[in-house]
Amino acid sequence: MPLSRRDLLLSLGASHLSSPRRYHLSISREAIESDPAVLELARDAGVGTIWLASFLYGYWYSPPEEVRKMRERIVRLGLSAAVINVPLGHPGDSLGAMSGNVPLSPPDRWKLAVGLDGHKSSGCSLHFPAVEENCEALAKLAATGVRRVFLDDDFRFARSPGMIGGCFCEEHLKEFFRRFPSDRKSLEDTVAARRDGPLLRAWNAFTCDQLTAAFRRMQAASPIVLGPMVMYLGAEKAGLRLDDYRDVPFRVGELMFSDDSFAAVKGKTDELFSALFHRRFVAPELAYSETTAFPADKLSARNMAAKLAVSTIADVRNTMFMSGLTCFPRGHWETLAPAMRAQAGLHRRIAGHRLRGPFQHFWGEASRHIGDDQPYSLFLAAGVPFEVTATPGELAFLSGADAASGAKGISRRSTPETLAALFDLKKSLRPKLRDLPWIEDDLPAVCAWYPTAHLALIWNLSEERRTFSLAYRGERQRVNAGPLELVAVGLS
Repeated sequence: MPLSRRDLLLSLGASHLSSPRRYHLSISREAIESDPAVLELARDAGVGTIWLASFLYGYWYSPPEEVRKMRERIVRLGLSAAVINVPLGHPGDSLGAMSGNVPLSPPDRWKLAVGLDGHKSSGCSLHFPAVEENCEALAKLAATGVRRVFLDDDFRFARSPGMIGGCFCEEHLKEFFRRFPSDRKSLEDTVAARRDGPLLRAWNAFTCDQLTAAFRRMQAASPIVLGPMVMYLGAEKAGLRLDDYRDVPFRVGELMFSDDSFAAVKGKTDELFSALFHRRFVAPELAYSETTAFPADKLSARNMAAKLAVSTIADVRNTMFMSGLTCFPRGHWETLAPAMRAQAGLHRRIAGHRLRGPFQHFWGEASRHIGDDQPYSLFLAAGVPFEVTATPGELAFLSGADAASGAKGISRRSTPETLAALFDLKKSLRPKLRDLPWIEDDLPAVCAWYPTAHLALIWNLSEERRTFSLAYRGERQRVNAGPLELVAVGLS
């Protein structure tokens, strides 16, 4: 029988009163064997759970007996052990195996996905016997004592963010047209043009139904607590009806996995934007971050530590360090350990409190069904408090898809997504900002306000130390923040 919400939280060790932030490490058996001390390094830094790669799209990367032995070894070190499976098959080499000998596509008995253009590809394809073999794998893992499994984020039908997913093979099209009378050309034209309407919504619902049904079957296959790892801004067009996963562990989608992608201010705000969007659908205790480096050595220790701020601001209680099947450099732990302690302390102060502010974070139905996953996120760096909403108001920042969808009763203005334009907007709003904290300087920083905690978190998005002027109710205080540092400011 499904666990109650209370029992589920207890099984996950969730207690936001005593320890709001928990740290996890996804790692392969191969990586542990090549550096046996990595488990102690992770434990001493503050990691509490090790997640082992096991069943990968039709192959046993770590068979059940090896999982059992490694799990016993992990438990002897005072850590918890869980498993990550890759259920359908990552598009391309998204795992980064140390040895390079891990198959990149499912076995021949699994059918390939057929794209809109007729091109066949591995990964993101749901045909017999994929679900059946995943169910069998979960039952075997449960017999070893495993009680928690994440489905890695190939559990989707879009090969990459921004795509409208689904398999356009004859089998799936026949079933879709049986349910929703139409024709192939109309569907292909609708998807290619991203034309919102009944046909496209029916197609997205059809793909969501498939993925949800697969998840439910896997849930029923064993007593394991199962959760999806959701891709960056993953939603209905990727086959992910987010409402279907509210009561299970849920990894929020992020994307900036290297220094090159994370370095830009907008790289950081895009990352925060996706985490905030997904938090609309999952309780903080069940939310996990995607604190990922990929390839494993392409995200510096400093930037990996900076990523921790995303989870703190969004009240994501679980940080999941990931880097594929190859672990990130062991020297990272020297930087991560103090940063993990600092973020846990900050998180304790805001856990359970809601973000408030005049700027509105909104990602609507159109973005979720036809959007290109290019959010207007830079407003998060303007130094003005914000809140997350499912209904856009006066100061909501819309994507192109949401703006074009014609939400009724909302006036619009065009503001370029540049810091200069947003700083000008901030100046024009000055009279409206008096009774809330905001940063007067034209410097990129997140100002996250939690009024019931009497606290603001300021995230310096610059690579240099900054001093900010924080205005609040007619008074000002100076806030010093190191490069990429998140600092707390008490407000009376």
